Amino acid sequence: MTREIYMHRCLELAKLGLGHTAPNPIVGAVLVREERIIGEGYHSYYGAAHAEVNCLHSVGDDDRRWITDSTLYVSLEPCAHFGKTPPCADLIIEKKIPRVVIACRDPFKEVNGRGIEKLRAAGVDLEIGMLEKEAMDTNRRFFTFHQQHRPYIILKWAESANRKIANQDFSRVHISNEITNRLIHKWRGEEASILVGTRTALHDNPMLTVRTVPGKNPIRLVVDMQLRLPESLHLFDQKTRTIVFNSIRHVDGEALSYYQITRDVSAVHQIVHALYQLNIQSVIVEGGAQLLQSFIDEDLWDEARIITNDSIFIRDGIAAPDLAGGQLITSEAIFSDHIRYYRNQ
Repeated sequence: MTREIYMHRCLELAKLGLGHTAPNPIVGAVLVREERIIGEGYHSYYGAAHAEVNCLHSVGDDDRRWITDSTLYVSLEPCAHFGKTPPCADLIIEKKIPRVVIACRDPFKEVNGRGIEKLRAAGVDLEIGMLEKEAMDTNRRFFTFHQQHRPYIILKWAESANRKIANQDFSRVHISNEITNRLIHKWRGEEASILVGTRTALHDNPMLTVRTVPGKNPIRLVVDMQLRLPESLHLFDQKTRTIVFNSIRHVDGEALSYYQITRDVSAVHQIVHALYQLNIQSVIVEGGAQLLQSFIDEDLWDEARIITNDSIFIRDGIAAPDLAGGQLITSEAIFSDHIRYYRNQ
C-alpha cells in the first residue's frame, strides 16, 4: 500500500467541511500505525476543533498507546497560533507524535511555515509536499484569497440550446431541470457569498438561499448603483446577510449593509476588492449576462459552470455570456441538462 493513500483520505475528509469552515481552510487528518488507520478527523465548521484535534479524539482506547509510535498525515500545515482554538502544532508535540506528513504549507500569514518550524524544533520527523498540488486545489478558495488577495470567483449560468439565458423582456425562463436545481443549491452552500446584478434581482426576484439541500446560506450580494430596487424583493427580507453595492451610501448593518462604490473605476474590481476587505473568501456570480460578461472581460474569474438545456430554444432572447480563456475540465449530463466545468488558465 502506497503511503499516498493516507493523504488522499485526508483530502476526502477535508472536503466534508466545504462551505462550513470559511474563512478557515478545509483540512483533513489521518493517524496511521503500521499501515492501519487508528484515527481520522476533519475541520467541520468555523470555530470548531481543527482536523488534528478531531483525529486524535477519534482514536479508540485500545489504540491510544500507539499514538507515540504513529504517523500523522495532514492536508495542510498545522497551525502555530492561537485563534478560535489552540495551536495544533503544540498538540502534536504534546502527544509526542514522532512523524508528520504535510501536504502543503499554509499561506495564512499567522502560520506560513511557523507550524513546520515549531514541529521541526521539537524533533518531529517531517515530510512536506506529498500530493501538494492536489491539496492546494482542494483548498483553492483559501489559497486564492491569501495569495492573490481576492475571493475565489465562480461564474454560473444556464442557457438554452441556442445560447439564450432569458426572454428579450428579461422575464425569467426555467432552463435547468429539477435535479440540476438541487445541484445548484448545493453549489450555493459551498461558497461564502453569491452575487447578482440589478436586472436579475428585479426581474427574477431570487431568494439566493439554500433550500432544496442541507447547507449554509451564502452572504447575498447585489449590485444596485442607484438604489432603485424595491424593498419588497426577497433579497431585502433580512433573513440572511445581504450587502448592496451602490454609488450613494455606505451603511454597515447586521443583516442588511450598503457598500459604496464609484462609477469612475471598474465596478467588478471594486466589488472584488471589497469582498477581500470584508474577509469573504469566495463568491458565485449567478447573473445576469451583463454582470457575468464584466467579470469575463476583466479576466476576474477562476471557474465557470455552464448549464445548457438541449431541449429548450428561446427566440429573440438575451444572449448568454461569451466565455474567453477557459479550459474545459469536465462535463456531465443530467437528463436534458448538459453541464460544462471550466477553469481560467
